[in-house]
Amino acid sequence: MTGTPRSVILVAMTDELATAADQALEAALEAAGARDPREFYRERLRELKRVNADEYETAVTYYRETLIPGVGGGTADPLDAWMEYGRRLASALAPGRTMSVDETGLAHPYEGPDRDRLVVHLPDDKGGRALLVGLPPTLSAAQRATYRVLVEGKQRLPD
Repeated sequence: MTGTPRSVILVAMTDELATAADQALEAALEAAGARDPREFYRERLRELKRVNADEYETAVTYYRETLIPGVGGGTADPLDAWMEYGRRLASALAPGRTMSVDETGLAHPYEGPDRDRLVVHLPDDKGGRALLVGLPPTLSAAQRATYRVLVEGKQRLPD
């Protein structure tokens, strides 16, 4: 058998998809004025690796087989796909429910990405803090207050 080994071709294809996915996300972030969630999600992934190896492997498989091919291949909206990944990470870390908070502070069951809403995952463990899934480009006063109480655990708003 001559030519390039199959494993080299697969790595090259994966690298190309990853590069395309990064470029698509960066373009979408700039166009929407959105915040880059990758560093935050990396922290969640490291935490997941530490506490649940099986869920970590599931998250990595989803990243490799669904997120990167979808975003890099142009079949998934980059911002929506990454928010879904963040929701999956939060759910894997702490069983519970994901909620979105509109600009008035009203919470709604999460029904999919909505870029104008604060998205948090509320663990079933009542002692645990909410896990951040997604932030709108600008938090309203009500969303900021919700974030401070549920995610940061602050009981008082700054003066």
